[in-house]
Amino acid sequence: MPLAKDLLHPSAEEEKRKHKKKRLVQSPNSYFMDVKCPGCYKITTVFSHAQTVVLCVGCSTVLCQPTGGKARVGELIT
Repeated sequence: MPLAKDLLHPSAEEEKRKHKKKRLVQSPNSYFMDVKCPGCYKITTVFSHAQTVVLCVGCSTVLCQPTGGKARVGELIT
């Protein structure tokens, strides 16, 4: 009696929906990214789930605004 789905080869979309500890290979949901300041073009490393406001080192522009989960990054911040 074959199974309805393949347990050894899950799709990437299916793995992304699962909890980080229940995946076939455990991996975190968070990551680090380099954000370039639109004013002075300096690059700052930002955590994806930052819980504080991240400011540019050169010109003190807001690069990242915390939300409930992931931080909001980019030009959308006012």
